[in-house]
Amino acid sequence: MKLNARLQSEQSAVSDSPVVLIHGLFGNLDNLGVLARSLKNDRPVIQLDVRNHGLSPRSEKMDYLEMAQDVLETLDDAGVEQFAVIGHSMGGKIAMALASLAPERVEQLVVIDIAPVAYPTRHHDEIFAALNAVSEAGVTSRSEAAALMRQTINEEGVIQFLLKSFHEGRWRFNVPALWQCYDRIIGWQPLPAWQRPALFIRGELSAYLAEEYREALLKQFPAARAHVIAGAGHWVHAEKPDAVLRAISRFFAQQKQKGC
Repeated sequence: MKLNARLQSEQSAVSDSPVVLIHGLFGNLDNLGVLARSLKNDRPVIQLDVRNHGLSPRSEKMDYLEMAQDVLETLDDAGVEQFAVIGHSMGGKIAMALASLAPERVEQLVVIDIAPVAYPTRHHDEIFAALNAVSEAGVTSRSEAAALMRQTINEEGVIQFLLKSFHEGRWRFNVPALWQCYDRIIGWQPLPAWQRPALFIRGELSAYLAEEYREALLKQFPAARAHVIAGAGHWVHAEKPDAVLRAISRFFAQQKQKGC
């Protein structure tokens, strides 16, 4: 399916090969905006709403290869052949699947705080309960929605993040589909190994790229390199954007020098 997309580019951009940014669960194409605003100075940037999020089409399926195919269809429609891809969390898994699905088209791969593994723990049940409470109450203002969500969610930052997708009394993500497909979203089916270099950025305080996942990561990405951002959690790009951008820029420059 074709996804909702936004292209950003500066006239001074020196590369015609774009960077594709893919957000995580409950997000939208604005979530990696801090990266887009900097990267667009060097090359075009394409931000996407993945299926069941933002203004993209809805589906009852949330399979990673299918979501990667969505990205390819969207890029095909835009006439994009070669590209770099950066994905955070669920978007990082989509990016990994994309590299497996179209290895000849992916020039650089950056994965932010997620591993190619099936996670055993459900971390979002309280969020689903809060989202459903808002929907069932029929409230239309963000202040009313926030008040309801505070009965379930203790982190104000999480509430404000979710409210970015609340418009005119409706969630812009497909809550029933995300709930139905949640086991697939936190799951993972191993894919053919990506032999080229890949950058995995981890927040020091996050458990999503813990040492226990190192073997599985290197099995699928044998040339992967890791970069740990000190003092950051899972939302490392929002907490430490300058450090993340430095790591990405350095990686891109090294790959360009090697002709990868």
